[in-house]
Amino acid sequence: MNITNKYLVEALVFLSYMLFAMAWVGGAASMEQIMLAMKVDSLASASFISGMVTFAKIVGTFGAAWLAVKLGVKYAFLVSSVLIAIGIFTPMSPNYEWLLLSRFLMGLGGAFMIVYFNPIVMQFFTVEERPAINGLNAVAFNVGTAIILWFMSDINTLTGGWKESLIVFSVMSFVLAAIWLLVKFNVEQTSGSSSEPAATYSYWEGLKDKFNWIYGLTYAGLLTFYICLFTFYPQAGISQSKWVIGFGIIGTFAGIIYSKKFPKRVPIIRWSGLMITLTIIGLSFSSLATVQIISAMLLGFFIFLPVTALVSIPHELPNMTTARITVIFSLFYSISYLFSTVLLWLFGKMVDLNNGDFTQSFVLIAIVSTTFFIGSFFLPETAKQQGES
Repeated sequence: MNITNKYLVEALVFLSYMLFAMAWVGGAASMEQIMLAMKVDSLASASFISGMVTFAKIVGTFGAAWLAVKLGVKYAFLVSSVLIAIGIFTPMSPNYEWLLLSRFLMGLGGAFMIVYFNPIVMQFFTVEERPAINGLNAVAFNVGTAIILWFMSDINTLTGGWKESLIVFSVMSFVLAAIWLLVKFNVEQTSGSSSEPAATYSYWEGLKDKFNWIYGLTYAGLLTFYICLFTFYPQAGISQSKWVIGFGIIGTFAGIIYSKKFPKRVPIIRWSGLMITLTIIGLSFSSLATVQIISAMLLGFFIFLPVTALVSIPHELPNMTTARITVIFSLFYSISYLFSTVLLWLFGKMVDLNNGDFTQSFVLIAIVSTTFFIGSFFLPETAKQQGES
């Protein structure tokens, strides 16, 4: 039996990444219980557990294209699914070291998987269908996160506890990985004879391509803020993350609808980028709870409104191939995560130097967020290419 229905394939992709979000955020939400179980009483050690995802994202996203070349996209995605399922050892870890390893491997699987969305979409969907599917994939993590933020206690009641919940998430990931083996992939051919090998695009070519640097750095500031929102903002007494996540889901679907009706990609990225910076300022510096909540709602909406347009741009560039798009998104995520890692360290360092005062660090994050707006002036507009194709 082979799975060839593209919508069933997309369902497998979406649910696999949604379960990754549930397992990862569920682990973070259960950090207090994990620390007690591991007899970890150091906040630094606890933050190191959470920080393993960032390290895994950098390593995984950079190595994802290499793995796809070695195994093919189908089996590379399978590896990512199995690594995510290894998160089953998080609640079962006998010691701190095994816990760190399980979190790293699960994060590595998630990093691989997010890169493989794009060659899979290219394989199964037409150019006209891709914006909607790209947008749907972009919201998968938010859906999983929202489920945990709103319903983790209910899930724990249903399963019997946080350990059982995390085990259930991992078992479900194993099941999806097994089903994924049934998906039938076609080997990509060039535009010439069917006997020609698939087109190649190396990391070195990708690193020399100016577009990849512009593309990655445009997203980098936004990613830095998004990680900062869940890492540092609660410590500063600002905890509106649920509103950002909830309205992010609404923004994503609004972005899908917009991108289907309007082919131009750059305008929605540019003006959303401006709104993102303005609402970050409202969230970070207002002393009024109402202003912070409204800013969080608008922020979530405008962070995710342009995501469909942003991830669609490489798909719509001329002469795009599976090999090239895999490398593009591998570099896209590794560049942005490297940037965010450095900036988040600087954010925390500035808080320490200012004796716990977040003001200067919030100024930094507001300035950094402008990369999304500024980068829009350097991104290519693909509407013309779409019209000519």
